[in-house]
Amino acid sequence: MRVDRYGAITARSYDLLSGEPVYAVGRRLAVPALGLRPGQRVLDLGCGTGLNLPALLHGVGPTGTVVGLDRSPAMLEVARRKRASATGPGRLRLVQGDMADPEALREAAAGLPFDAVIATYALSLTPDPAGVWRSVSGVLRPGAGVAVVDMAPPTGAAAWAAPLARLACWLGGADIGACPWVVVEPELSRPRRWVRRGGHVRVLVGTWR
Repeated sequence: MRVDRYGAITARSYDLLSGEPVYAVGRRLAVPALGLRPGQRVLDLGCGTGLNLPALLHGVGPTGTVVGLDRSPAMLEVARRKRASATGPGRLRLVQGDMADPEALREAAAGLPFDAVIATYALSLTPDPAGVWRSVSGVLRPGAGVAVVDMAPPTGAAAWAAPLARLACWLGGADIGACPWVVVEPELSRPRRWVRRGGHVRVLVGTWR
């Protein structure tokens, strides 16, 4: 994983440069579709600067917990500062670790399985999405909610933007051709899918069997 691209300087400017006008649509679709309930425990995989946190914290309520896992301490520090001033009643834990490391996932779980996991634009950062998913599934309870949001090259009328999309993914260290939802979907029941931004943003939400 190319986490060297997410050091202190990048972390401070990430929210301005991350293309949220394009990519926020994935978050807006995925989090409500998870159907979070008060008291649940949610893993935000590759949480970065915490763009998912306000919605997740509201979803789990004051008795729930959101655990953000990210390898970059600089990104986690930005998330931590946001939480200090953010609304949202849920409890938050931020854990530094590589999502490809089973030990980091076990540390994030702290001995209790998660009720839901969300990975937004994260699985395409790892060279082995299938391996990461195998490890993640080991810290989920049966019937857990799963949301994967990631990227693909734009198609159809939006194909003209494909070179820009590829450049943006390369700059961020992501593999635009990874298609990590393909790895996850066979293990989900009742999967729902959305395609937005000319096919560039892909959303998969379902229940882990």
